[in-house]
Amino acid sequence: MQNFRPLLFIAWLLGAYLLWQAWTDFNAPPPPRDPVVATAADGQPSTPPDPTVPAAPAAVAADLPSAPAAADAVPAAVPGGDTAATGTARRVTVETDVLRLVIDARGGSIVSAELLDYPQTQRSRQPVELLSDDPARLFHAQTGLVSASGPAPDHTAVWQAEADRYTLQGDHVTVPLSWRGDNGLEVTKLFVLRRGDYAVEVRHEIRNQGSEPWTGSVYRQLQRVPMRTSTGFSFTDATAITFHGAAWYSPEERFEKRQFDDFAGKPLNRTVTGGWTGLLQHYFFAAWIPDPAQANDFSTQPVPPNRFLIRQIAAATRIAPGGEHVDSARLWVGPKLQNVLPDVAPGLELTVDYGIFTFLAKPLFWALDKFYRLVGNWGLAIILVTLLIKLLFYKLSEAQYRSMAKMRKLQPRLVQLKERYGDDRQKMNMAMMELYKKEKINPLGGCLPILLQIPVFIALYWVLLESVELRQAPFFLWIQDLSARDPYFVLPVLNGLTMWLTQKLSPSPGMDPIQKRIFQIMPILFSVMFAFFPAGLVLYWTTNGALGLLQQWIITKRIEAKPA
Repeated sequence: MQNFRPLLFIAWLLGAYLLWQAWTDFNAPPPPRDPVVATAADGQPSTPPDPTVPAAPAAVAADLPSAPAAADAVPAAVPGGDTAATGTARRVTVETDVLRLVIDARGGSIVSAELLDYPQTQRSRQPVELLSDDPARLFHAQTGLVSASGPAPDHTAVWQAEADRYTLQGDHVTVPLSWRGDNGLEVTKLFVLRRGDYAVEVRHEIRNQGSEPWTGSVYRQLQRVPMRTSTGFSFTDATAITFHGAAWYSPEERFEKRQFDDFAGKPLNRTVTGGWTGLLQHYFFAAWIPDPAQANDFSTQPVPPNRFLIRQIAAATRIAPGGEHVDSARLWVGPKLQNVLPDVAPGLELTVDYGIFTFLAKPLFWALDKFYRLVGNWGLAIILVTLLIKLLFYKLSEAQYRSMAKMRKLQPRLVQLKERYGDDRQKMNMAMMELYKKEKINPLGGCLPILLQIPVFIALYWVLLESVELRQAPFFLWIQDLSARDPYFVLPVLNGLTMWLTQKLSPSPGMDPIQKRIFQIMPILFSVMFAFFPAGLVLYWTTNGALGLLQQWIITKRIEAKPA
């Protein structure tokens, strides 16, 4: 008979590791903050050259597209006053039904983005802040222009704002910023936010009111500080397990991603037409989505001491005197909504990363989503999916339980064999195999259903871990977050009880008393292990075990009722 000591040892090691990981996470020091910005003698922040401003692309005039001349173009009105001299810039707050953004007039960058429908915790009204100006969690979405032929407003220039606050009233709200250079270049940056939409349109309207042609490029970039709260593998901290880094998409290479630690050794440098670039974290992400017909140079860059950025620079455009050019792109700043992202841009749904078991996780989420729409509760949807999986594996499980029931019925004869051969295990095993062959019993028949369910178990684990739709999803009574562990450990205990009852129905031929006693401890060890898993996953495994126990009990009673 199979020796269960290695399995027990592995379970014990896993349980000990989980306890150690929980202790280290609890006592972990806070994440390091960025160094404080140095100040000059006059008390104002010093402004060394910003390494995050891209260099103006070298352009050959003959290769540049010319913007159509607009002889009747009227210069846009630009408010007077320049705040650059004071070292300060206005901040503009814009709020819709799902987003609250803060736009810094210095650079026209989005320095804060709160997701109003996603509280940080279930008991908190404070929404998740995806983009942030906090040095410890710095995450900015920036745009600008670069040019080798004259001044251009990059993401450090000061823009003029017309108001300090905008609120969505109708279907959309538009926030204009403006900039005017000494060379006659006028740029209006427009942020357009729509009701119920996490995609922000960012449009640059560029007018050349000077006497010389102007050549330049629009660039868009995301830069942030990594937000890891722990390092290494952890069941208790999802941010240590899920992907955290840069991702991009191109029609040729499809979806690609890169950890922040690999930025220096594997820099991205590629020209892409019809793609996007983004920075991903657990449940949420931000991504720049340019015009599908526009060619952009994608690149990554580490910024000392602890920042990283991913950038896209559009092909250079030549604007004749009196001409104008419009560049439009979208910024997705929000959750990984699996039913919405495919309609936003090709490949954007791949930001929901289920790893190597994506081929199983995608159908599982699809089934969960359909059942959720039917019953309105993710916990009930998990139970229904469990029942569906059980039906799909019904024949395999039936063969497993029939084999186990027959072995249970042969238990007295196996005891006789053990008494006959004593400590001669070789003869004992040969006699058992002969008996199994005679009674048409496959002692390994129960392994296949278990092996097939392990990938399903892992795939569902990633669905619960990665799907923002299940974030803070309540079930009933004490379980108010299926993506977090059971606060009172009721489900792990129920799972242990189910395992214990299953053992009572399962035969254990050839197992010595010590092995049998150790095997009986396994429900306790698995209960400790499952105490660290998401409640939704334990709900699935407990429901699966309970259904299997019921099926095994019915089949066992039927087999035992037949004459010997």
